[in-house]
Amino acid sequence: MARDITELPNLEAEAGRVAPVRSRMPIYVDLLPPCNNACPAGENIQEWLRLVKAGEEEAAWREITKNNPFPAIHGRVCYHPCEVACNRVELDGAVSIHSVERYLGDLALDRGWEFTPPENPGGHKVLIVGAGPSGLSAAYHLAKLGHQVEIRDSAELPGGMMRYGIPEYRLPRDILDAEIDRLVKLGVRIVNDCTVKDLLADQAEGGFEACFVAIGAHLSRRVDIPSRDASRMVDAVSFLRDVASGERPVIGRKVAVYGGGNTAMDAARVARRLGAEESIILYRRTREQMPAHAEEFESAEREGVTMNWLRTIKRVDADDLTVEVMELDEKGNAVGTGRFEQLEADTVILALGQETDSNFLRRIPGMQFERDVVQVDPQTLMTGVPGIFAGGDAVPSERTVTVGVGHGKRAAANIDAWLRHAYANKRPKHSLAEFDKLHLWYFGDARRTNQPELEPSERVSDFDEIVGGLSDSQAHREASRCLSCGNCFECDGCLGSCPEAAVLKLGKGLRYRFDYERCTGCATCYEQCPVHAIEMVKEA
Repeated sequence: MARDITELPNLEAEAGRVAPVRSRMPIYVDLLPPCNNACPAGENIQEWLRLVKAGEEEAAWREITKNNPFPAIHGRVCYHPCEVACNRVELDGAVSIHSVERYLGDLALDRGWEFTPPENPGGHKVLIVGAGPSGLSAAYHLAKLGHQVEIRDSAELPGGMMRYGIPEYRLPRDILDAEIDRLVKLGVRIVNDCTVKDLLADQAEGGFEACFVAIGAHLSRRVDIPSRDASRMVDAVSFLRDVASGERPVIGRKVAVYGGGNTAMDAARVARRLGAEESIILYRRTREQMPAHAEEFESAEREGVTMNWLRTIKRVDADDLTVEVMELDEKGNAVGTGRFEQLEADTVILALGQETDSNFLRRIPGMQFERDVVQVDPQTLMTGVPGIFAGGDAVPSERTVTVGVGHGKRAAANIDAWLRHAYANKRPKHSLAEFDKLHLWYFGDARRTNQPELEPSERVSDFDEIVGGLSDSQAHREASRCLSCGNCFECDGCLGSCPEAAVLKLGKGLRYRFDYERCTGCATCYEQCPVHAIEMVKEA
């Protein structure tokens, strides 16, 4: 029986009417939830939320880790674009996906859940350069596919910017270490204090058949600021790295941070914890133009960090700074006004962006660059050199932990395909389950669960974690807020509404099917389905 789903009938006009000959028929569909679509790591968020709701926590954790091996980390540091996309934001607030993910990650650590080893180990040898989120993610997925993986990293400990850039009050190091340790138990070899200077030589010497370059952006972008005392100026990356390594630099009572990104927010907040009574951010544009995520900015403000918009540093003198007042021109660009102000500061922290140290790759024939990043095929992440792939901060992309983990997963699939002389399977996406497709009569009001947080006055006294986790009951309640957009969750609405008993229940987890001998095409099942898991299609 042919079914044309490209030309849908006018359901509003035909609602409740049944013709002598059926002209349309219902089918069950699976649409793409907006949260899944927005996740850079490719998690099946809706499915693991369903498993939490059903009380199957370990199954939910294993569902997450099919795509992302670090739920305890991501539940803390991801900027959760999934929640921005969540359809429930139109009702009473997005599902707190990140807090349920953290709950599962912490539960797994508490209960000692481990990754299942590959069925057929001993595959090809792959070298990964960089033990940050992208490199670690690629190592995990390659190891799960049975390959022998070695990561080489120049730092003393693995983690990349998760360890040396993200402060401990956001990501405790015992959590980071525990989730990385699972990879080692899986068979991934991590070699630290090992700087790769000649990639092709290392590849040949170690017998590696493919490489993945996942170097982070650990170099601060330079800027020329006249100064009579350069010792008063430090770059934010080095500052955060030193503090993460256990140092406690003397920065004085007043600190000025120059920049408007997430790194600037971290530097200003760390300065408060090191004793700065005044921590001021100077940014040459407006708040609306600031690249920092809103939650980072808001947290900084709550902790006493102040903002000076439309200001740029012109000179650093012995006791103060000279800043120029900026204004926006008709195109929205910041331009100088010729008006200057003096600002006291004991230390100036420069947070004007980061670059990758990709010089060791430039001697490889065929490798192409745009500024400091490597050019890759956007689908496969392979560079211009066969068998050498790159991802994370090393390529053009948004520089976040979750994007890096997503790159690692995609690179692993393509490296595996390349080693097997095959093509990585890329399945087409389902249509998006947008808010206006849902029939939300089924769902009542259920307000979002807020995680506990330390009071701002308590936060700045040390580096203790400031955001707490959910309890068991809170996590289950939050998971139950998921609308299951576009996918049947067996509410029995279609079963109960069908006037012809044409809907057959197949058993828990098996959903339903239609008896088309009985179905009249009245669309009652379609009209009541809260999640748009039923579509009416034209009958040939």
